[in-house]
Amino acid sequence: MLTWSPPVLLCLLLHLRSSISFSLKNCTVHAGGASAEVFVDCASRELLTVPDDVPRDATTVKLSYNLLTRVKRNDVEHLTKVKFLDLQSNEIAHIDDGSFLHMRSLTKLRLSKNKLSELTAQLFQGLSNLTHLDLSSNIITFIHPSTFKDLPSLQTVVLDANRLKEMADIQPLLILPKLRNLTISRNLFTSFQSKDLLLDQPSSLRVLDVSYSIFEAFSISAATFPHLEMIDLSQSAFTWNITDRTSLQNITQLFFSHTKVSSRQIQEILQNMASLKHLRMNYIDEWIREGLLATVCRIPSLRVLELYLNKVPNLSAQVEFCSELVQLDLSCSDVSEVPPGSFRLMKQLRLLNLEVNLLTKVPEDIRNISSLQVLYLSDNLITEVGCEEFSNTSALVELYLDSNRITSLQQCSFENLLKLRILDLNNNFLWKIEGVFSRGPAKLQLLDLSRNSVSVYDDGYFQSLGWLTHLDVSSDKVGRVTSEAFVGLHRLKSLHVSIPLDYECDFRGLKQLENLTISMMISDTRSPPKYSQALFHLKSLRSFHVACQGFHYGFPLDVPLSMLSSMTQLEEFTADNIYLSAPDPETFRSNSRLRSLKISQTDLSDLDPEMFRPIPDLQSLDLSGTQISSLEFLLQVDFSSLRDLRLCDNDITSINHTLFQFLPSLTLLDLTNNPLTCDCLNAGFILWVMDNNQTQVINGHQYSCSFPVAKKGTNLLDFEVQFCWIDVDFLCFLSSTCLVVLTLLTSFTYHFLRWQLLYAFHLFLAFIYDNRNRKQQNPPPYDAFVSYNVEDKLWVYEEMLPALEDQQGWKLCLHHRDFQPGKPIMENITDAIYNSRKTICVISRSYLQSEWCSREIQMASFRLFDEQKDVLILLFLEEIPAHQLSPYHRMRKLLKRQTYLSWTQAGRHQAGVFWQNVQRALESGDAPHDQVDPLTGPAEP
Repeated sequence: MLTWSPPVLLCLLLHLRSSISFSLKNCTVHAGGASAEVFVDCASRELLTVPDDVPRDATTVKLSYNLLTRVKRNDVEHLTKVKFLDLQSNEIAHIDDGSFLHMRSLTKLRLSKNKLSELTAQLFQGLSNLTHLDLSSNIITFIHPSTFKDLPSLQTVVLDANRLKEMADIQPLLILPKLRNLTISRNLFTSFQSKDLLLDQPSSLRVLDVSYSIFEAFSISAATFPHLEMIDLSQSAFTWNITDRTSLQNITQLFFSHTKVSSRQIQEILQNMASLKHLRMNYIDEWIREGLLATVCRIPSLRVLELYLNKVPNLSAQVEFCSELVQLDLSCSDVSEVPPGSFRLMKQLRLLNLEVNLLTKVPEDIRNISSLQVLYLSDNLITEVGCEEFSNTSALVELYLDSNRITSLQQCSFENLLKLRILDLNNNFLWKIEGVFSRGPAKLQLLDLSRNSVSVYDDGYFQSLGWLTHLDVSSDKVGRVTSEAFVGLHRLKSLHVSIPLDYECDFRGLKQLENLTISMMISDTRSPPKYSQALFHLKSLRSFHVACQGFHYGFPLDVPLSMLSSMTQLEEFTADNIYLSAPDPETFRSNSRLRSLKISQTDLSDLDPEMFRPIPDLQSLDLSGTQISSLEFLLQVDFSSLRDLRLCDNDITSINHTLFQFLPSLTLLDLTNNPLTCDCLNAGFILWVMDNNQTQVINGHQYSCSFPVAKKGTNLLDFEVQFCWIDVDFLCFLSSTCLVVLTLLTSFTYHFLRWQLLYAFHLFLAFIYDNRNRKQQNPPPYDAFVSYNVEDKLWVYEEMLPALEDQQGWKLCLHHRDFQPGKPIMENITDAIYNSRKTICVISRSYLQSEWCSREIQMASFRLFDEQKDVLILLFLEEIPAHQLSPYHRMRKLLKRQTYLSWTQAGRHQAGVFWQNVQRALESGDAPHDQVDPLTGPAEP
C-alpha cells in the first residue's frame, strides 16, 4: 500500500505554486496553445454562485445557463485579463456597484436573459474598454443618467425585451462618442422621435433596431442621427412622419418583417430613400399582392434584395424589373417554378439564392444570367441536371445543388462552367457519375459528392479535374473504388473517401495530398485485402484519419507497416476500429514528425511502449476506449513534448502521480469514465489534481469512486488523504514486533520470576491493606513478628520466647502458633507483618536458603524502604562470610544499611546484654526520623 509521511507531503506541496489550480471544480479550461487566450467554460453547471477558482489569466469566461442570482463585488474582481464575460441565462437580479471595477480588459459583456430591473450609476464603473454590452431580455425599467458615463469605448448596446418606456432612458447612450449599434426592440416605448432627444451634439449611431415595437409616432432627424445607415422595423407598428425628406438620405439598409403598417406608407418611405442599397422584407405577402415590389424595383440605388419567407405565387416574376440588383434572395418561399424572363433584365446579378423551395428543375432563366457568380439551389426537388441549365453561366464560381433528388448527371452538365470553383452535390440520389467530369469543369477546386448512392468509383472518373484540391466521396453505399479512380488529381490536398475493406484503390498518384480521411466499410461478402495493390505512397500527407465502420467479426485488418512508412511528413494520425490489438512497435518508425495520435476501439491492454519511441515530439495522445489499465507505459518512453493526454473509458483504477514529473509539457488530462479507487494508492494523484497549476484535469472534480464498494459513487477528490500519511505497514510491523517481544518477556518473566510477581501482587495487596488500616489508627495486636526457619525453631523456643515474652512481656507473633489455618500462606505472612510493630528476622544459613523466609524478609523490607518505616530487627545465629551472602542481593543491601545483632558474638555469658539490645529495638519508634539507634540506644550528650 502506498503511504505518505508528513515530510513527504510537505515537500510535495512546497514544490507546487500557490496560484489557482487548472483542475476547476465546475469549469473547463481551453487554452489557446501558443496564444495567450484562455477560455473558461462554466456554462450549464447549475451554479448558484460565481466559482472562486477561475484562473486569473482567463481571457474568456462563460457562466451562462446557470442559477446565479447575484454578482458580488469580489466575485469577478480578480479577473483582470478577461475580455469576454458571458452571464446570460441566469437569475441575476442584482449586481453590486463596482463589481467590474478592475476588469479594464473587458470588451464584451453579456447579461441577457436575467432579472435585472434597474441600472445604477456605478454599475459599469471601470469598464473603460467595453465595446459590446448585451442587456436584452431582462426587466429593466430604470436607467440612471450616469450609468454609461464610464463606458467611453462602447460601440454596441442591446437593450431589447425590457420594460423601458421613456426616450430619456436611452438618451445617455446616444451621447456616447463611439456608439454605432443600438437595439431597443420589444420595449414599452410609445414613440420614437428625434425631437424628444435633448442631445448637445449629433449622435454617432449607425445601426438602430426598433423591431417588435408599437410607435404612435416615429421620426428620424438627420440633424440628430447624421450617420444612421440601417434601421430594423421588423414586427413593428408605427406612423412615420416624414417632415424632412433629407432625413432619410443616408439610410442604406432597411429591414421589414411582419411590419404592421400599410403598403402605402411603406411606399412613401421607400420613395424618400435615395441611398437605399440593402432591403429586407419578410412575411409581407399582402404588400407584394398590392404591388409594392414595383416601387422597390424603381429604387435606383438598390443592390441587395432579400424576399425570403414570403409565400406569394410567381414571386420571382414580380422582381423582373429590379435590373440593378447584385444579390437576390428568394429562399424559403415555396417557389415551384421561375417564369421565363424573371431575371432577364438583371445584368449585374452576382448572387441568387433559391434554396429551400419546391423547384423540380433548374430554372431556365438561370442560363440568361451571364453575370451570376454564386447560385444556391439546395433543398429543392430537382431530379436531373441537363446540358442546357448552365450553358450561359460561364461566370459561375460557386454552385450548391445539395439536398435535392438528383439521380443522374450528364457529361455536359458542367462543361461550360469554366470558372466554377465550388460544386456541392452532397445528399442526392446519384447512383452513377461515369463521364460526368470528363469535360470539366477544369478549374474546379472543391467537389462534394458525399451521401449519394454511387456504388462504384471507376478509373479516370476525376481525371479531367486537374485543379481539384478538395474531394469528398464518402458514403455508406460505396462498394468499390478502383485502383485508378483518383488518377490525374495531382493538386488534390484533401480527400475523404469511403472504401470497402477489400479496397483496391491506389493513392500513389496524389503527390500533394495533405489530408486523407478513409471510412472503411465491412460487408458480409468481403474478400481479403489486396495490400500489394493498395500501397500508400503519400510523402506529403500531414493528416491521416482512417475508420472502420462496423464490427469486423474478430478478423484483424492487419494494417501493413508499409502503409505509414512513406508518410514521412505525417503530423496527425487517427485509427478508429482499425486495430484489434496493439500496433507493432515499429509502426511509426518513419513518422518522427507525428504530433497527434488517436487510436480508439482497439484492445491496447498489451501495449508495447516502444511503439512511441520513434515519435518523441508527440503533443497529443488519445487512447480512449482501448482497455488500458495502467499508465506505466508513460514512464518507459520520452513524452517530454506531450501536452494533451486523453484516456477516457478505460480500465484505470489507480494512478501513480510521480509519472507526471516525466510529462513536463502536459497541460490537459482527461480520465473520464475510469473505475478509479478511493484508497491511498490514489492519494498522490488526488493531491496533484487539486494543487497543480499547469495541467488541467478535465472534469477532475466530478470523478467518482468505483471501489471499494462502500465508497462507490462518492467523489474521488473528497477522499480523506490525511489517513494515508500514517505508514500502516510500519505500524503493523512495529505492533507485531512489540507483541512478539512482549510474549517473549512474559514467558521469561513467568519462568524465572513467577514467585517474585506473585509476591509483588501480594505486596500491592499489603499496601492497600496498610493504607486502609492506617486510616483506622488501631494499634497493632503484636509487638513483633518472628521470621525464622523451622531448623532454628529450637533456639526460638528455648532462648527467644522465654527472654522476650516471659521476662520482658512482649507479645510475639509466631507462624506455628498465630497463623490462621486454611488461609493462603502469603496472606498470613502479610497479615503477621502488618499486624506487628516490628519484624524480627532470625538469620541462619538455612534461613537464607528458605523460599518462604525470603518472602517474609522481602515483605518486611518493603515496609522498611517503601513505607519508610523502621520495622526490621536482624538477629544472626551464626557467622556468615560476605562471599556466602553475595547470592542474596537484598540481604547484602540490608546489612550495608541496617544495624544487626549477632548471637554468636554475644555468647551465653553475654546473653543478658543481647536481649537488652533487642528490648531497646522493640521499644524504639518506627519513624525514619527517629534519631535513637534501636540497638545501641540514645546518643550520649
